[in-house]
Amino acid sequence: MVSKTAKTAQTVLANDFQILVKDAEKLLEHTATLAGDQADELRAQIHESLLKAKESLKETQEALSEKSKEVVIQAEDYVQANPWQSIGIAAGAGFLIGLLASRR
Repeated sequence: MVSKTAKTAQTVLANDFQILVKDAEKLLEHTATLAGDQADELRAQIHESLLKAKESLKETQEALSEKSKEVVIQAEDYVQANPWQSIGIAAGAGFLIGLLASRR
């Protein structure tokens, strides 16, 4: 579930930043030929896109922070409820990492 949320947030962020980049490119292309109200309107659109991207980034950061706290709490609860299993899992993981590291 956490990875689904992270992938969705990542997709939203990527889309927001793509829109921001496209708007910035439009501004650069049209700045030389636009004057007055048209340039101001384009700048306002870019500013709005930037604000949306920042807000999306903030929301994603908060969501991921909450999810990571939940995962830490669940891991702590599991270790406290099953200390010997946790030690066995850690020992097995260490053994496998040691095997993989010795092959190099």
